Amino acid sequence: MNHWQLRQTARIIERGGIIAYPTEAVFGLGCDPLNPDAVLRLLALKQRSVDKGLVLIASNIEQLKPFMAPLDAKQQDTLEASWPGPVTWLVPAKPETPVWLKGHHDTIAVRVTSHPIAAALCQTVGHALVSTSANRSGLRPAKSPLQVRHYFSPQSNQKIDRIVTGSLGNEAKPSIIKDLSTGKIIRTA
Repeated sequence: MNHWQLRQTARIIERGGIIAYPTEAVFGLGCDPLNPDAVLRLLALKQRSVDKGLVLIASNIEQLKPFMAPLDAKQQDTLEASWPGPVTWLVPAKPETPVWLKGHHDTIAVRVTSHPIAAALCQTVGHALVSTSANRSGLRPAKSPLQVRHYFSPQSNQKIDRIVTGSLGNEAKPSIIKDLSTGKIIRTA
């Protein structure tokens, strides 16, 4: 993805758009996490309840700190040892973290992505992005731009604003999810 394409996609995100893009294992849907209209539109596209919460991806841990409660040195080291990479952590959320991101939880799901396109998108917009699998609830995550188009037809009201093409990473399944406080695995890869 060249610089011009990155800037064009960043502008779509900045204007409240929803994009699909390749990640480590599947195509993801993303938007500006602090734009409630964009996030609620994304949840409606997926037919997903706001109560469940969403994952945020970033190109570095600094982009995630506005959403995370302060961590102790051991917790910080645990995160940094697994990133960048396909591990999503449930970390304590700051009290002001929007409900449309954390759902009914007191944690927020975060990951520093190792996928070069996803990381470049976060770097270009200058902040974290919502990252949820590109599919409607109950369906398999999209693994290609064609599957994304199939799920979110441009002819329907259920469309996304841009599909970023590119290869998926080398992971077979979406990221593992772990709870930082307990170390418990919530979702296996």
